[in-house]
Amino acid sequence: SKKISAFDDLSLIQMIVERGADAVEALPEGIRANRESVAEVIENNVRRLIIDEHPINPKYYDRMSELLDALIEERRQGALDYAAYLAKIVELTWQLKGPVAGAYPAAVDNPARRALYDNLGRDEALALAVDAAVRASAQDGWRSNPFKLKIVRNAIRGALNDTVPARG
Repeated sequence: SKKISAFDDLSLIQMIVERGADAVEALPEGIRANRESVAEVIENNVRRLIIDEHPINPKYYDRMSELLDALIEERRQGALDYAAYLAKIVELTWQLKGPVAGAYPAAVDNPARRALYDNLGRDEALALAVDAAVRASAQDGWRSNPFKLKIVRNAIRGALNDTVPARG
């Protein structure tokens, strides 16, 4: 067998996060020689990551998808040279793998709280209240047990009702 790329045990996205634009050098020669092919391979891998991670935090990954679409459009229209395109792809992959420093309040410090924060209107108090309600009410095996799931749902409902002002 013949080694055609130096990916080791890393995905292309992980390589881009770790090595930046130099990760392109690990692609097979047939792809690496054609900049259009490199761009498409990277875009397809980024899109796959967005699709895979979307259920975890839909709002965040919708934003990332919009950024990728805009970047693809800029590349296709020739608005970006190749080096600038690679730099923007590297920046986007860093955002996909972890939040940018300062993008979230200090208390929103884990993926669950970030997902709540993004999907509850970027309301820190509400996100923290729902997170606390889930953590306080969740019992072992609650996701697969309808009765335990109902307890968690009621706790979330209570946190939402306590935090959101009544409409009149």
